[in-house]
Amino acid sequence: MRLSRALLTVPAAALILAFPAVAYADESVQVQLQDLNETGATGTATLTATSGGDLKVMIRSKGMTPNSPHAQHVHGAANGMDFHCPDKSADANGNGYVSTEEGLKMYGDIFISLTTTGDTTKASGLAVDRMPKADAKGNLSYERTIPAADLPKGTVEHLKDLHLVQHGIDANKNGTYDMEALGESTFAKSVGVNGIPAEATDPATCGMVSGAAAGSVPAGGVATGDGSTSGGSPMMMYTVGGIALLGAAGAVVARRRLAAER
Repeated sequence: MRLSRALLTVPAAALILAFPAVAYADESVQVQLQDLNETGATGTATLTATSGGDLKVMIRSKGMTPNSPHAQHVHGAANGMDFHCPDKSADANGNGYVSTEEGLKMYGDIFISLTTTGDTTKASGLAVDRMPKADAKGNLSYERTIPAADLPKGTVEHLKDLHLVQHGIDANKNGTYDMEALGESTFAKSVGVNGIPAEATDPATCGMVSGAAAGSVPAGGVATGDGSTSGGSPMMMYTVGGIALLGAAGAVVARRRLAAER
């Protein structure tokens, strides 16, 4: 019986050696950032869901307001609503610029704050001291990996349905954010932050997932609500390894039980 058990475990052991633990590959989506509010700013971004469930974010933009911080966020929802980048028609008050409040109805509420360090929740949406800063030529470079534990539920599962918005424009072309051009940011004021120029919070670029990787429009159609991201579906968990190993382990257990019965 001992010999029988030994022989029965050989094929399973060989299977483990022939087919090592399988790890799910990283999944990446590309985002083309287009200018909003006639900033002329453009860029590219890559969102990569790693096999461990983390989110790697890489952004390269140009034409941004030089030497200035730019708040940036992943926007959208994980509850089946379809948000999208706004166009000029979103300018409800007719002042010639799409404000943050006007844009939120189109691109949805903040899903992830793309800060350089620390918290990445909606609460850090206006943490300009932790947002990336464009250089003297208006170029902005950003890279960060956000741990799976810090991501909202549904981030990985709905990665193709999310998009990216960068804020900060120079409406009067004087090279800085000030009150003279568009006054105070009513959005910042509404959340208890006073003295912030509207130029600092108005969107400069927006990009949705492009090409074949783009998510499909949900049956509910385009959402034009208040940008709420409440609810959502569970986060897709990426598990490293295990498929071949579990199969082999199952074979060993089954054969051992068969031998014991004999």
